[in-house]
Amino acid sequence: MLKKLLFVFCFTLFFISCKEKVEVTPEIKVEEPYLGPKNKISAVSIDSISLEIISDTIIQSFYKKNQLKTFWVSDQLRTNLLNTLSDVEGEGLFKKHFDIDSIQKKETLIESLTDKELISYDVLLTENLLRYIQKVSKGSLDPKTMYDDYDLKADSFDFQTTLLKFQEEDFDKLIKDLSPQHNVYKRLLKALKLINELPNEEFSKIEVDGKIELNDTTDVVKALKERLIFWKDLKPQDSISPFFDEDTELAVKRFQMRHGLATDGVVGVGTLYALNITPEQRKQQIIANLERWRWYPKNLGDEYLIINIPDYTLYAVKKKDTTKTIRVIVGKSSRRTPVLSSTFSHLVFNPTWTIPPTIKKNDIVPAIKRDRGYLASKNMTVYDRQGNKVSAENWNEKEALSYRYVQSPGTYNSLGLVKFMFPNRFSVYLHDTNSRSFFDRATRDLSSGCVRVQNPFELAAYLLDDEKKWSLEEINQLVKTNNTKNAQMTKEVKVHLFYWTAWSENETLQFRDDMYNKDTPLYAALLDQF
Repeated sequence: MLKKLLFVFCFTLFFISCKEKVEVTPEIKVEEPYLGPKNKISAVSIDSISLEIISDTIIQSFYKKNQLKTFWVSDQLRTNLLNTLSDVEGEGLFKKHFDIDSIQKKETLIESLTDKELISYDVLLTENLLRYIQKVSKGSLDPKTMYDDYDLKADSFDFQTTLLKFQEEDFDKLIKDLSPQHNVYKRLLKALKLINELPNEEFSKIEVDGKIELNDTTDVVKALKERLIFWKDLKPQDSISPFFDEDTELAVKRFQMRHGLATDGVVGVGTLYALNITPEQRKQQIIANLERWRWYPKNLGDEYLIINIPDYTLYAVKKKDTTKTIRVIVGKSSRRTPVLSSTFSHLVFNPTWTIPPTIKKNDIVPAIKRDRGYLASKNMTVYDRQGNKVSAENWNEKEALSYRYVQSPGTYNSLGLVKFMFPNRFSVYLHDTNSRSFFDRATRDLSSGCVRVQNPFELAAYLLDDEKKWSLEEINQLVKTNNTKNAQMTKEVKVHLFYWTAWSENETLQFRDDMYNKDTPLYAALLDQF
């Protein structure tokens, strides 16, 4: 019996011992990601004195709707806002334009803040959210105070209503919807990300005496290859030789294509200039273009033509699908093509050309002074103030600028055989040209402000969209008559003349020459805002 009791006692002791060991075995814990502040605070009432201190009426309305209580009580809400403000540089904004350091400091001390300090902190958060809303949705600067060749009507934007939505709707969705939704803006954001991922390297200037090309051997080729490797146009190499081989030529062509240059594989003045632009300068260019796209209309229309001036390209877009891509010629730097949005009104086939004031003063009158035969050679008729014709013999130099000069229709007409009209204060339009060989050039800033279009008859048929009345065949027959005829638009098609010099395409950076020198001054103005 004693042996039996002893056995039961030992078995029980062993079982308890094993059970205890199982219970004390430490569990493997999975750490949750840190999502921001975990401090617990309560809403604080905002008295009339504190409300009056708030100078911005939009923010006053925000707190009135919130029953005069602090809003940023939720840890998650503050986390969302802090994360948004911490990532403003990813949107092409500047951290120094927000109170990020002050906010982070107050957040760490939030449990010890007095009611008055909590109110002050809450208002600071709201002010920074409103500042973010304004910058990312409309831009930081007013383009109309910066440019005289700009004519875009700013989109109406109700900042007060937008701010109030943050009291009721999903924070992340509201933040996402603030920025422009156009593909170019998204490609600019991608370009900013791509350039930020590049190594932080200082560029030394590459200098070339003349040009370098296939089969050349010079130490400059080593520097060229390193630069092409940096920009990912050339694959990394174990050893870099001074020989300009076929792989290097192909890499140069890739680089040239990404920069809108003639793809000849030769490193000349234009290519060398682009190669010597630093990554920091390119980043600034991207940021300037992001700001520019915040100014542009959010709704470009269901059907529109959009022209990128520095890229010399017209895109026809219908229901968000690009249906045509057409080369264009734009204004030279001294006679810039303006930035504008309008709606096509009509087309003119076999147009006459009434010479605009600038061209009359700078080109036509000086040419007639040199040779009165110029008028006949250009099929140009002169009219005085009363509408009377003025012959070449009676042309008076003193009255020259008061005359009206009209070029007759025909293949010799500077407008070509068709022009595309839309109302705007610059009196510019799209048109054909009698110098179509110019479209073969890589750089096409050659006009006096208007936009010359390659394949204009195809574009006319596309816009008029009437196969029976305005087919390509009918248009070709009409222009042969030399008779001027208007064709009214029967549907709404918008036209946008925009300016952007950077974007991304298929994970590669794209840049164009800042032909009107707009990017650098714009970036400087953004940086010096405060």
